[in-house]
Amino acid sequence: MSKKEKKPTAPEAGEVKEPQEAVTAPQEEAPETQAGPTEVETLQQTIAEQEDKFLRLCAEYDNFRKRTQKEKEAIYSDATANAVKALLPVYDNLERALKQETADEAYKKGVEMTMTGLLKALECLGVTEIDAVGQPFDPNVHNAVMHVEDESLGENTVAEVFQAGFTLGDKVIRFAMVKVAN
Repeated sequence: MSKKEKKPTAPEAGEVKEPQEAVTAPQEEAPETQAGPTEVETLQQTIAEQEDKFLRLCAEYDNFRKRTQKEKEAIYSDATANAVKALLPVYDNLERALKQETADEAYKKGVEMTMTGLLKALECLGVTEIDAVGQPFDPNVHNAVMHVEDESLGENTVAEVFQAGFTLGDKVIRFAMVKVAN
């Protein structure tokens, strides 16, 4: 042997050397401490909070989507109503022109055709004329400008229409200007 290599020395007197095991036995896991369940509970609570936030966000988005859809429909309805309001004076003028007597049949036919075209356009937009003559007076759709005593008509019955009223769905575009009996 060379000098650099050392021989294992024998234990000195009184010293006991424990044998080393070649393979270590698997260590048993220590029983869970108090930190384990607390950590699990906090993670579960965090997951529950995140899930709650997610559900609230989904509900908020759904409400936003529904609200914007209603707003779009309302904007379309308002825009249509404003356009129809701009055309109603034309309707009134055509109605007056139809009531006038004329000897020119071609002129009369042209006015009738124009009125028919306007009524079809209004119908396509969903605009309807308010029925008034002979109907009970309804302040939600009628504007009473005159009162007349007439025994042939019932009480609070519309006797005459001075200006036609129009609705777009449930929305009144223009109230019917009427004369009410009794």
